[in-house]
Amino acid sequence: MSQVNGPIRVVVVDDQPLIRAGFAMVLGAQSDITVVGEAENGADALQLLAVTKADVVIMDIRMPVMDGVEATQRLSQLPDVPKVLVLTTFDTDEDAFAALQAGASGFLLKNTPSEEVVAAIRVLAAGESVVAPRVTRKLLDRFAGKLAPSSRHAEQLDMLTKRERDVLELIAEGLSNNEIAASLFIAEATVKTHFGNILTKLDLRDRVQAVIFAYDSGIARASG
Repeated sequence: MSQVNGPIRVVVVDDQPLIRAGFAMVLGAQSDITVVGEAENGADALQLLAVTKADVVIMDIRMPVMDGVEATQRLSQLPDVPKVLVLTTFDTDEDAFAALQAGASGFLLKNTPSEEVVAAIRVLAAGESVVAPRVTRKLLDRFAGKLAPSSRHAEQLDMLTKRERDVLELIAEGLSNNEIAASLFIAEATVKTHFGNILTKLDLRDRVQAVIFAYDSGIARASG
């Protein structure tokens, strides 16, 4: 998860021209962010990103021609994948959950203040996710009943040590690194090392994808 060198390159994908213009204005005012392209639907975004390098894609979910979930899924199959930040109306939106499954690194509500959007882009560019762990847990508790534990993950899980599985379980429960360290009586730096190993062994990009994997593999289950 290397950090971006130079200005953070952003592509804005939304079917509403005023929203795209608003993002372009806000992001263009930042010295470390540059908008390198805009698209009005997922299909146009894929064409744009085939010829334009981006670090972060702000992706609306509901768009004509191709929605944000399908576009995110297709982007996730590319060799050099930009981080995808999806926009949704509600924090329990089923489409937001689908986008996370498809490979998005997080989501924001459409009414999120502009300064928080800017901060989220910087966090993504630094290699992190921007969905708070407990918000991810809220989404998963709502929709994880639709997930059937997948046997295809068994071989990958076998690559994890016992302690790495413990860390993954606690990540799925929404605990922070500091809370995991306290729970397992280990140093926070050790938790970070285990988490890095988990990402590498499971071929995952960030914390959100680790949580999704934990549910999809049956390590974690929805509460209640």
